[in-house]
Amino acid sequence: MKIKIIKNKNKSDYTHWSIWECPPSQFDWQYDQEEHCFIINGSVIVKTDNESVHIKSGDYVIFPKGLKCYWEVAESIKKYYMFK
Repeated sequence: MKIKIIKNKNKSDYTHWSIWECPPSQFDWQYDQEEHCFIINGSVIVKTDNESVHIKSGDYVIFPKGLKCYWEVAESIKKYYMFK
């Protein structure tokens, strides 16, 4: 199970999605559904058993269903998101 990051997506395509915000923090997370999100601003390092991924403003990210991970929010993060 890998986190997928796509660069150079158009933010305006996602402005109708829900918004989630988080201040600098650290926490465990598990995805019960596949999540698609566009990072509006901020940065986070997401760690799994197999990888460590730096996600930042402008990234389109797909978190697979069933993924267990650890979030290290370095800079307050704001994202558009949708579960599929």
